[in-house]
Amino acid sequence: MTEAVPQTSPSELPPQLVRLVTEHLEVNVDPAELSAQTTLESLGVDSLGMMELVVAAEAEFGIVVPDEALDLSLTTSLGDVARVIARAA
Repeated sequence: MTEAVPQTSPSELPPQLVRLVTEHLEVNVDPAELSAQTTLESLGVDSLGMMELVVAAEAEFGIVVPDEALDLSLTTSLGDVARVIARAA
């Protein structure tokens, strides 16, 4: 069974999301440097990587992100991604 999306404050990121970014997307950054304000673009994530992150999050959290919630762009912050995931949970 997958883990539920943990409740975090607006400035914190769920540990599972940090792991997906650093391990699944293979973003070479110290997890401690990631914040809710970090953008996908600043991490070098392209549009394909963004969709891979959504698919990985759906599998990790056992959710389905509705199409209308996929209003993500490369300037989307990790905090925004966390909110999309939380709403889909």
